[in-house]
Amino acid sequence: MIRQVEQYHGTALARLVRSEGSPAIKLQWHPRYRSAYALDGCVAVYMKYSTNRLSPWTFGFKSEHQAEIADLRDEFDEAFVALVCGTDGVACLSSAEYQRVLDDVLRASEWVRVARGPRQKYAVTGSDGRQGFRVGDNEYPAKVYAAIRQIERYGVVGWPRSDL
Repeated sequence: MIRQVEQYHGTALARLVRSEGSPAIKLQWHPRYRSAYALDGCVAVYMKYSTNRLSPWTFGFKSEHQAEIADLRDEFDEAFVALVCGTDGVACLSSAEYQRVLDDVLRASEWVRVARGPRQKYAVTGSDGRQGFRVGDNEYPAKVYAAIRQIERYGVVGWPRSDL
C-alpha cells in the first residue's frame, strides 16, 4: 500500500526530476530527516504536505521540524521548504523566504499558511506575523535548480557527497 507521505513527496519529487530542462542531479533521501532530500550534495529540500483539496493550506511546524530545517540550513549551501498544496501545486520557499514567515525562535508549534485564488500566485504567511509574500507554482523546481547552478558556478562546496 502506498503511504500518504509517499504520494505527496512523490508528486514533488516527480516535478523535480521531470521538469523541462532539468539537469542531471544526484537526489538522495537525507539520512537523518525523513522529510528531507539532498540534491547534488549542496542543496536540501524539506517537504511538508497538506491533504486539503482547496485553498487555504496550513502547514504545522513543530519545534523539531523547525530545528531540522535550521540544521539543513547549516549543513547545505541552500535549504528549500517545498509545501505541497493538496493537488494544486507546490509553494517552494528558499531559506530567506522561510525565515520571513518563521523566525529562528523555536516554539512548540508554529504554522505557515498558503492561499491561492484562480490563476494567482500563492500568498504565504506565517505564525510569526511578519509580512507575507507571494510565490508562483512555476517557481518549483526552477528555484532549486537555479541555486544548484549558482553554487556549482561559484565553486561553493556543500555537504560532502561521500557522506550520503
